[in-house]
Amino acid sequence: MNAPRPILFVDRDGTLIVEPKPSLQIDSFEKLEFLPGVITALAKIHRELGYDLVLVSNQDGLGTESFPQEDFDGPQNLMLQIFAGEGVIFREVLIDPSFPHEDSPNRKPRLGLVEKYRLLPALKRSMMVGDRESDMEFAKNLGIEAIQLVETGAELPSDGIPPRKQCRDWNEIYEYLANRDRIASCARKTEETAIEGTLCLDGTGRYEISTGLGFFDHMLEQLARHGKFDLFLTCRGDLEVDEHHTIEDVGITLGEAFREALDNKRGIERYGAAEEPVSVKLPMDESRAEVLVDLSGRPALQWEVPFHRERIGDVPTEMFHHFFRSFVDASRSTLHITASGKNEHHLIEIVFKAFSRALRKAVSREKNARGIPTTKGVL
Repeated sequence: MNAPRPILFVDRDGTLIVEPKPSLQIDSFEKLEFLPGVITALAKIHRELGYDLVLVSNQDGLGTESFPQEDFDGPQNLMLQIFAGEGVIFREVLIDPSFPHEDSPNRKPRLGLVEKYRLLPALKRSMMVGDRESDMEFAKNLGIEAIQLVETGAELPSDGIPPRKQCRDWNEIYEYLANRDRIASCARKTEETAIEGTLCLDGTGRYEISTGLGFFDHMLEQLARHGKFDLFLTCRGDLEVDEHHTIEDVGITLGEAFREALDNKRGIERYGAAEEPVSVKLPMDESRAEVLVDLSGRPALQWEVPFHRERIGDVPTEMFHHFFRSFVDASRSTLHITASGKNEHHLIEIVFKAFSRALRKAVSREKNARGIPTTKGVL
């Protein structure tokens, strides 16, 4: 199944095309001038990064005597034709013709023109690009991140609307979108557990984890530290019943977070340690583990980890298999784990360390690769 495509909402004047001064109106063909690099960058953002494009623009008094509709339509249609000729197709073009004093609900930064997008599943992965404070406020009202295109030498206002990324040109915008941190929420609430937090795949190994199970926390810390994932997670579970629901639901939640953060999986390595040998093998004292990962979109788990104790710390050993089963199902990944050892604390700890290293490799971005690593076109 294809992941829902995020939207790149884009302002027009001053963002796609030069805004002429002092009129601020593109009402003749002579005034139509594209910003440097915008066509190439938008084509790559649409084709390589998988964003749909929606143009949202305020055009003061469009259709009135001061700004006739026909004066606008000629340059506008030519602009769209030039974009289309280079593969830049806008999913929708939304224009508000009101004056500021009319207080229109459709005028940016209000959201009247984009109400239907507020329920879009991919909205939280969507972005806004504009040059004005109204564009930044529009993004804030919509609950998405904003990129502000600023002229060289211009300073960012100290009282501006956060959050925003400041870029000087469209090449910088493309690079930012191509390499931005992949972040997802860790959230699940049932009658048995309440889980919340965040996961960043492009972190440094920072963590704050609290599940109510000390040894389980220790294992999740290995996942974060050795995978270089930033993981902040709390779980309040029905431990008065037993440990099952807490461990199972954390596995589900983490799997869903990884899948969300990976989005459509463009540019990733996909396989955990694809070099020879085709696995991650790690020792820990007398124990060793081998882990293979394929972010295939197909859940599969091979588990060969023999335990002889019923518990390690406050965790039943049978629940480790169940944790990885839950993660695999939720992340839709293939995972093979083989381990051996005499000290069972070492045994499961090296499993988590090897798992983290294999996962780190699988989610890493392949240099200069923007496609999806499969002949199917989707993972």
